[in-house]
Amino acid sequence: MPNVLFVCLQDDDKIASFAIDSGTGQLTPKASVSAAGGPSVLAISPDRRTLYAGYRTVPAMTSFRIDPATGGLTPLGTVAQAHAPTFLAADRTGKYLLAAYYQGGGTAVYRIGEDGAVGAPSHDWLATAEGAHAIATDPSNRFAFVPHIARLQDNVMEPPRDNPGPNMILQFKFDAQTGRLEPNSPFRIDPAEGVGPRHYCFHPTLDLVYFSNEQGCSVTAYRLDRATGALASAQTITTLPAGQTARNTCSQIHLTASGRFLYVANRGHNSIAGFAVDAATGHLTPAGHVPTEAVPSAFAVDPDGKYLFAAGTASGRLASYRIDGQTGALTPLATYAVGQRPAAVLAV
Repeated sequence: MPNVLFVCLQDDDKIASFAIDSGTGQLTPKASVSAAGGPSVLAISPDRRTLYAGYRTVPAMTSFRIDPATGGLTPLGTVAQAHAPTFLAADRTGKYLLAAYYQGGGTAVYRIGEDGAVGAPSHDWLATAEGAHAIATDPSNRFAFVPHIARLQDNVMEPPRDNPGPNMILQFKFDAQTGRLEPNSPFRIDPAEGVGPRHYCFHPTLDLVYFSNEQGCSVTAYRLDRATGALASAQTITTLPAGQTARNTCSQIHLTASGRFLYVANRGHNSIAGFAVDAATGHLTPAGHVPTEAVPSAFAVDPDGKYLFAAGTASGRLASYRIDGQTGALTPLATYAVGQRPAAVLAV
């Protein structure tokens, strides 16, 4: 299958797919599929055959079979939810789908059938706290983490509320045989006050996990103990240029497949911050900022690490960039009008 970009258009109730030209980064519309209920989050199976979508306005999850020739989507089934899923990730075996629920304040794990479709939960609902924003298993498939932001808000354009979030990362053990999550020891990590850990990604070869800090406008690198699954803070670095004081929050965070470059989106400053990753230590060094579309809540790096695509939630446009293979710097390529409220972007 050629590289394909999927985009959730929350207010259009559809998921659009685009072919990615490997030589130029140009996007060509391929198809769209109806996804009633406000599609807002995407995940992919390890074998790249199944796409999972979560809905915000009518809480549910749908499984789609991906056509290997065209990237087209065929629905396999929909599972209703009590709360809107905020983050989805398949475990490393593709047998389970893990979900985090921001408003619902918890997490759950679901069995995946032989056809790739999401089925029944593998254990009862795990209540954590409001503001749960992500969950995924580590490369060993033995551990998972659930970050909770520091201040609850539905949209970066709204003023912050008075009720603070728990500002914590919960550490779990994951049993790949049963699909169950159990609290690890220690169970809770408390980052610096008010930073608000949101999303995270694992380094492909080093024992490091990078978290975007929503309220802190920063990235924190944590060392991962492979034996215990415990995290220990190693470095925190700002995502904003020096002297920037306007209101801003961070959203997603992604590494290139090579692990050489890391990117984080700034909402408010409306930019993508880039970092070079030291191959030996994983230490981050700033690699510049590039302006992007208004309120970039979602972006993706293509599997070859050559292009980055950022969605403007407020603008309804998608901006594309070429990644410099030596420095990680981003060069703007084109902007595409894609639809109403692009809320999730996934390149496969």
